[in-house]
Amino acid sequence: MPPHGGDSTTVTGNGTMANSRMRLRLNPNKDHKPEGYDDLELDFSPSIFSSLEKHLPPNMLVFSRDDKAKFMREILLKYLPNGERHRTQKHKEYRQKINSHYQPLHHELYTLNPTAFFVPTFLKAISDNTEQSFRSIISEPSPDIYVFQMFQPEFCELLQAEIENFEKWVAEAKFRIMRPNRMNKYGAVLDDFGLEPMLDKLMDDFVRPLSRVFYPEVGGATLDSHHGFVVEYGEDKDLDLGFHVDDSEVTLNVCLGKEFSGGELFFRGTRCEKHVNTGSQPEEVFDYSHVPGRAVLHRGRHRHGARATTSGHRMNFLMWCRSSVFREMKLHQKDFSSWCGECNRMKMERQRSTCAATRLELIAKEGESTA
Repeated sequence: MPPHGGDSTTVTGNGTMANSRMRLRLNPNKDHKPEGYDDLELDFSPSIFSSLEKHLPPNMLVFSRDDKAKFMREILLKYLPNGERHRTQKHKEYRQKINSHYQPLHHELYTLNPTAFFVPTFLKAISDNTEQSFRSIISEPSPDIYVFQMFQPEFCELLQAEIENFEKWVAEAKFRIMRPNRMNKYGAVLDDFGLEPMLDKLMDDFVRPLSRVFYPEVGGATLDSHHGFVVEYGEDKDLDLGFHVDDSEVTLNVCLGKEFSGGELFFRGTRCEKHVNTGSQPEEVFDYSHVPGRAVLHRGRHRHGARATTSGHRMNFLMWCRSSVFREMKLHQKDFSSWCGECNRMKMERQRSTCAATRLELIAKEGESTA
């Protein structure tokens, strides 16, 4: 059963869990070596289960692997929107059809090769793995929005060619493709045609080190799953993208090319679920222009949209990075002022009101004492 609080667990006679009311650990158990889940029939990537196992309560680590997998699967399923839950159920058959028929154009894309994928400055910063090294290559044009050069031009070209090859196969085979989300009518999910293992490594080794430093308050250190895809904009593609938040804790967005005009991202402040439709403060207004190979990293709850691509063809790679630990912990929190702009504004207003009231009270007492 999904955890909601408490620490007690009942184990039935056949060893399965009943009425489990345990919470995940906020910090991973670094001394625990998780089990492998590659040989099990699972709805999610086996690496997610191995990562999440480090956050299980200590008394649950002695449970059988099947029981742990069942417990973690129920947690993960809670955070899938209905549309994506249906999509998850269909994925095995869908991916099997693709993998048995689609012939990749560039096989070298399917195994992460850092020197071929990334620019040297980015690789050096990740290798040094310090906040100072990250900030040496990153600009912060608006609070909590980070911009940096990431992909080599050759990698961008290869990935674009692979996408075009996949879409050509889709058209010729008359295969019904699953689009990245309900807002984009064009684009493809990279995980669906064999790139998931590469993207797992991309998130684990190259995104999580950054998010651990820059977004610890939204689970940046515990990212354990992703949704990787490309979107396309242009005259015969999507033109723009409406105002929204992502289904992620941290989003990586990298422009791949090609020649285009327009398509700027506009940001309007980070909000929790309760305040997602509140107004923006002047300091939260920021527009960002795409440059091929350059990445922008932001919180998934940072409200944004994309203006119309007025000419040419623009293709972007996106990775929605998620933390099942953070999503579970969020159930037990009420104060999101560390990352929600409106929660923080209201908190500061309450503090100012309290200080003002205290000053008035002190002035009144001084007046009484001198009377």
